[in-house]
Amino acid sequence: MLLNENNQSIVYGRLPCPITVKIEPVGRWYEAFSQRRRNRLTLSHNESVQSSSSSDEEEETIFDEEDDTMLKTLNPKDWKDQDHYAVLGLSKLRYRASEDDIKKAYKHKVLKHHPDKRKKLEGTVQVSEDDDYFTCITKAYDILGNPTKRKSYDSVDPQFEDDVPSVNTYSKENFYQVFRDVFKKNSRWSLKPRVPALGGENATFDEVNKFYNFWYNFQSWREFSYLDEEEKEKGENREERRWIEKQNKVERQRRKKEEVARIRQLVDNAYACDPRIKKFKDDEKERKAAEKKAKQDIIKAAEMARKKEKESVLEAERLAKVKRETEEKAKADEAKKEREALKKAMRRERKALRDTCKKYNYFLGEDGDLVKRLEAVETLCQRLDLQSLQKLNAGMTSEDSSKTVFETQLKEVTEQIGQEREKELKRQQELSAGKGATGGGSDSSPWNNEDLQLLIKANNLFPAGTVSRWEVIASFINQHSTSGVTRVAKDVLKKAKNLQKVDMKQMANKNAFEKFEQSVQKTKKADISNPSERSDADLPKAWTSEEQKSLEQALKSYPKDYGADRWDKIAEAVPSRTKKECMKRYKEIVELIKAKKAAQAQAKK
Repeated sequence: MLLNENNQSIVYGRLPCPITVKIEPVGRWYEAFSQRRRNRLTLSHNESVQSSSSSDEEEETIFDEEDDTMLKTLNPKDWKDQDHYAVLGLSKLRYRASEDDIKKAYKHKVLKHHPDKRKKLEGTVQVSEDDDYFTCITKAYDILGNPTKRKSYDSVDPQFEDDVPSVNTYSKENFYQVFRDVFKKNSRWSLKPRVPALGGENATFDEVNKFYNFWYNFQSWREFSYLDEEEKEKGENREERRWIEKQNKVERQRRKKEEVARIRQLVDNAYACDPRIKKFKDDEKERKAAEKKAKQDIIKAAEMARKKEKESVLEAERLAKVKRETEEKAKADEAKKEREALKKAMRRERKALRDTCKKYNYFLGEDGDLVKRLEAVETLCQRLDLQSLQKLNAGMTSEDSSKTVFETQLKEVTEQIGQEREKELKRQQELSAGKGATGGGSDSSPWNNEDLQLLIKANNLFPAGTVSRWEVIASFINQHSTSGVTRVAKDVLKKAKNLQKVDMKQMANKNAFEKFEQSVQKTKKADISNPSERSDADLPKAWTSEEQKSLEQALKSYPKDYGADRWDKIAEAVPSRTKKECMKRYKEIVELIKAKKAAQAQAKK
């Protein structure tokens, strides 16, 4: 019954009576029937069979298009070089195919390419099991259906590209397009299930750091046992099988190292081309520069604070120093004024004493020595202080009283000088005897003058640096001494130290003055041999300190190479003295210096 254009039903004829027809299941329906009979299931199982069949029809789209030509060209002997996924029609899924997908693909190929099925479709098919391409299908399922063998085959998947992008301008400009797919493909080898993504331009430092840390520590499950050239089962005995296994192991390790190096090269190239790394480095550089600048600013501020504090302290010290110097200068000026006043007073009193003595002819008798009287006057001028000079000058009113006061004062000063000399001589004798030394030594054996001279001579003969110097000096003294006292190195060293404390310079000056005094006295005696014929104007005039200073300054200003008028200029610098007197005074000074040097040289001997 059907409907026409006017939506009216039309009857074309009657249906025949139903009849019973016997239907036998074929193909997958026969498989379902066999499973029901084997598992003792009811016919209600048909629904599940139908649903599974409908799902199989839907899943057939995951399989490759049928290409019998490719299968027929396969050689079972070269099964190791074939693409097992392509043989089962799983080229689209490959390593993503599940176990169910592999089973379904294998069943599909079996139903179509089994020799029995082909025999029904094509007629008589005479093939050998060793030469039939169906052996390649079973071999593909044998490898892909076993998880261990499949893992070995997936490790050397011929469709996988091992190429590593190089470091160049293109890779740097198109970093994400170049390296994202490469890392995604290589992530299939990771033992860890969660592989971090490459990320984009806005990825944080932690994300990028996590990504590169993962890949630099990448752990791959990829192994290369599928590429073994020989199978150890082919070995005739145990030793041969071990040898084959050893060779295969060495080759696997070599390929594993190459794989690790490849992954490392990939990560290194990516790190070199990654624009984010350069950005992070620039940011880190800027951050460090900012931190460094901040630290430098803090240090600079602290340095400026310390500098200001130091400057304030220095300024305070400077002001205190200026104040102290001002006070000291004021005190020094005052002290200087006092000294100048004292010097002026001393010069005034000394001049008064000299003038008084000169006025009364230095209180000479008939056989008096003018030189000695002059020396006596100078001694009083040098030894007496201001009060004593004032008292002395005050008492010199007339010639008789002046002579009495002068002689009395001269006697006191002479006695004082004698006492000082005796005291000094006693001190020197004590030093010579070793009484002034500290500590132990040969105090019981005093040093006589002969031993002292031998010590001084040995000290010059054997200077510092002589090996066992003091033992040698002691031996020299013992050899030449007539005192009979044996000296040891310790006693000699102690005595030498004591002698160093003696003022040798003072002794040399004393000897030089005595020699000069003797020479001058002889000259003066020759000049005043007939005092009755000489007047007071013919007597030599003593040189004052001001005249001596003017002469010394003139000698420096007009040296020997000045010219012929040298002494004329020197005489002009000392108005109170003539040219002849200046030359004579110069000769006296030269003789004094020579005598001093000779005495020092004699003392050194």
